[in-house]
Amino acid sequence: MCVKELQSSQERSYTPFIGPFDPCVPVTHKTYVIPPNQYIVFQPLNLPQFPLQEALKLGTLWPALYSPYESRRGRREQTKDGNESL
Repeated sequence: MCVKELQSSQERSYTPFIGPFDPCVPVTHKTYVIPPNQYIVFQPLNLPQFPLQEALKLGTLWPALYSPYESRRGRREQTKDGNESL
């Protein structure tokens, strides 16, 4: 399996049950991420490696085990004047 295929297939989604008497506004669509180490049972020999500086930034030496993290809580939005706000 190609690394790009693993990265694109890491995010899954589902539709939770919405009860008729739920007091809150229902969430109709939820997503979660399955890390790539769940797909690799054992470490094969001669896996490609990131260059050292890139590996330090990404947190892993092997591209097959890389999973980008995008925080949904701490997103910073840029305003029209270029400043960042929460």
